[in-house]
Amino acid sequence: MTMKYFCRQPGQNGFTLVEMLVVMVILALLAALVGPRLFPKLGKGKQSAAKAQIELLGQALDHFRLDVGRYPTTQEGLNALMVNPGDEKWDGPYLKKEMPSDPWNKPFIYQFPGTHGEYDLSSYGRDSAAGGEGEDQDIVSWK
Repeated sequence: MTMKYFCRQPGQNGFTLVEMLVVMVILALLAALVGPRLFPKLGKGKQSAAKAQIELLGQALDHFRLDVGRYPTTQEGLNALMVNPGDEKWDGPYLKKEMPSDPWNKPFIYQFPGTHGEYDLSSYGRDSAAGGEGEDQDIVSWK
């Protein structure tokens, strides 16, 4: 067996198999060290985005109430912020863009009257089920 696959011959360009393996091992070690520290922050970013979206939807609901004199009913839902539910005092749309989904691509949950405030606005988080810890924790308007 010759060493031509492992050693560079004079006049040859490129990398040898050994050099490529060393680089791959170094990259794997870096990924093993950095990956676990990076991925938990991704989930926290989605939770922060959901909180910000709930705040913006809350402001739009407050503008709706100032114009119409009430919050949208549960049946009208958040779509009443974009489309007139049949009220002559409606002066919307109250959102500049289309109705957002939560960061996990699920619709926000809206209830009026609310059990925790005048209205309840929430997202069930990553698991799309009530309760949970970490990324699965519910994001709500009343906390």
